[in-house]
Amino acid sequence: MSSPISTHNLSKAFRRIEAVHALDLEVPEGSIYALIGPNGAGKTTTIKLLMNILRASAGSAEVLGVDSRRLSPREFARIGHVSENQEMLEWMTLDYFLRYLKPFYPTWDDALADDLVRRFELPRDRPLRHLSHGMRMKAVLASSLAYRPELVILDEPFTGLDALVRDEFIQSLRERAQGTTILVSSHDLGEIDNFASHVGYIEEGRLRFTEEMGTLAGRFRQVEIAFDALPALPADWPAAWMRPETSAAVLRFIDSRFETERTAAEIRRLFPGARGVAFHSMTLREIFVTLALAGRHAKAA
Repeated sequence: MSSPISTHNLSKAFRRIEAVHALDLEVPEGSIYALIGPNGAGKTTTIKLLMNILRASAGSAEVLGVDSRRLSPREFARIGHVSENQEMLEWMTLDYFLRYLKPFYPTWDDALADDLVRRFELPRDRPLRHLSHGMRMKAVLASSLAYRPELVILDEPFTGLDALVRDEFIQSLRERAQGTTILVSSHDLGEIDNFASHVGYIEEGRLRFTEEMGTLAGRFRQVEIAFDALPALPADWPAAWMRPETSAAVLRFIDSRFETERTAAEIRRLFPGARGVAFHSMTLREIFVTLALAGRHAKAA
């Protein structure tokens, strides 16, 4: 098995609307892979294709080395799936729910399940329908980690969670999923920034790029150039320089292909009258906003 998740030309259309287009995705083993993109970009549809909830219109996907269309209980027993809209048997108490699930998973670990329930301070004797949204999500996570899955797929797991619950959720994933491959789709970019090892950006069903977090963070910089008098923007403005803005005698833009020496040399060539130059690192949220706005402007044009 080359990677736990692999797709080839994966596509899904709903009548005339193509939600996922020719997706080629590789999730490295042992990685925490964040799939990010605007609302309606195709993230949830992609996950449903991987889990065989939806059938692809074209292309294929492999999960744990098996065609996703042929996933059996044997494979599902090795996959943990957490979704913001997870359906549960709400009349069950948490204790009954965990005992109900146990026979389906040969690797179920009672001690781990008990530890997760204690850590999350979950009431064993309360019906699931009486739990808050945060408690329900923690219950789903506990039940999905209790059998030590090889692969965990999280679809918008942080939506609606308060800061404390979100921190507990992420900390448990870090501690209890050692060596596990995790695919997470989320809009909570502030959390993913310090959580993911890899990131893929999907827009209009197309995977625009995929790379390690460190590489992504390294190639994006906010650039500020100070002048005595602000010049006009050059005609040969580099394509990798995004969102130029001016205020007073300062020009700001985002360099999406940042390299210290190359960027500095290009600035000297284009702006010989620059009085000062500063480079600022960017968060994943700032990078995401930059890419989303660029895509919106390109579509409008």
